[in-house]
Amino acid sequence: MKVKARKGDSLSYYASLFHIPIELLVDSNPELAPDHLDSDEMVEVPGFIKEACMVREGDTLWGLAGDRNIGVDALLLINENSDPNEVVPGVELFLPRRVVTPIVNGKQPYDSVNFQNDMTLLQEIYPFIRVTAIGKSVLGKDLMECKIGRGARKVHMNGSFHGNEWITSAVLMTFLNDYLLSLTNSKDLRGIPILPLYRTVSLSLVPMVNPDGVDLVLNGPPDGMAEELIELNGGRVEFTGWKANIRGIDLNKQFPARWEFEKRRMEVNVPGPRDFTGHLPISEPESKAMEQLARKERFQRLISVHTQGKEFYWGYEGLESKESERLAGEINRASGYASIRYVDSYAGFKDWYIQEFQQTGITLELGKGINPLPLSQFDTIYRDTLGIYLIMLYKWW
Repeated sequence: MKVKARKGDSLSYYASLFHIPIELLVDSNPELAPDHLDSDEMVEVPGFIKEACMVREGDTLWGLAGDRNIGVDALLLINENSDPNEVVPGVELFLPRRVVTPIVNGKQPYDSVNFQNDMTLLQEIYPFIRVTAIGKSVLGKDLMECKIGRGARKVHMNGSFHGNEWITSAVLMTFLNDYLLSLTNSKDLRGIPILPLYRTVSLSLVPMVNPDGVDLVLNGPPDGMAEELIELNGGRVEFTGWKANIRGIDLNKQFPARWEFEKRRMEVNVPGPRDFTGHLPISEPESKAMEQLARKERFQRLISVHTQGKEFYWGYEGLESKESERLAGEINRASGYASIRYVDSYAGFKDWYIQEFQQTGITLELGKGINPLPLSQFDTIYRDTLGIYLIMLYKWW
């Protein structure tokens, strides 16, 4: 929500008017001087939207402000030149409405359009988040990263490396939405205060690494590609078993962590729905974008969210960080998911990340069943794993 500033006002004053943490207001308005605003500058107030209201007999701005739990001056900012003691019945006013319910609906087929729409809405309501494209997919879709927080500790989460694991994007976007609601409403999330995390941790999310694959699984082949993709799919016209990107390359077998060994071991030599490593590591635009992001940011912790198995893998060749085993124990206790140090699989993003940076990397396998997991599991999956995402942010030694 935008309001027009008055000369000499400060962002800290507006933070008190709207009961919003000052850090969120400052980070929503990086181009403004926080301590001295100029007249007619537009100020973004996160966590609010404007809505029109028809004045009733006996209404006053004082009463309307009290109903909304904000300062009356906040209404004067939105409704310029209004008299706080006298408002005219039948006249339309704009009132700020605090957003207290989620925008994201994860319990639906979550394709790239739903993802992009949700990310756009979240960015509008919570302008302190920073959303950028870290690259493009084969078909030119933006690979979106969302950053939130101002801390020195860097944590990364990603989902939908595999097309038929699209429910992971819905889970991560639901977590992001709940995190933002907790921040702007000063509410704990699973008993954890979120504002201190905002101050100490910088969270990076790439909720949909493989939008082309997700859309193929959910919506079928794009125009002009049906014949080619059906051939790659072994003649099958439904794509529920498709894990790869649109070129038939498994993005989570693309990284130079025993890549040659994995290529020989899988014995898949041509593009298809799953397990083809490609002819070279990091050959795909999606894997290149993730590699470049990791090198640029040098995260201390990383979690790649997949399905299925109700388990997580946290080691690679003994190169994982010293804290990894202790953190794995915390995650196991919080979720009941099985903790597995090593698994007979290589060339994954988590494997390469541990090899390259000797930090904490986790591959999390949500739910149990046959991919794509049914949406009937969504509530259980989110309930069981919410604590994992929070532990990645608040449990440090």
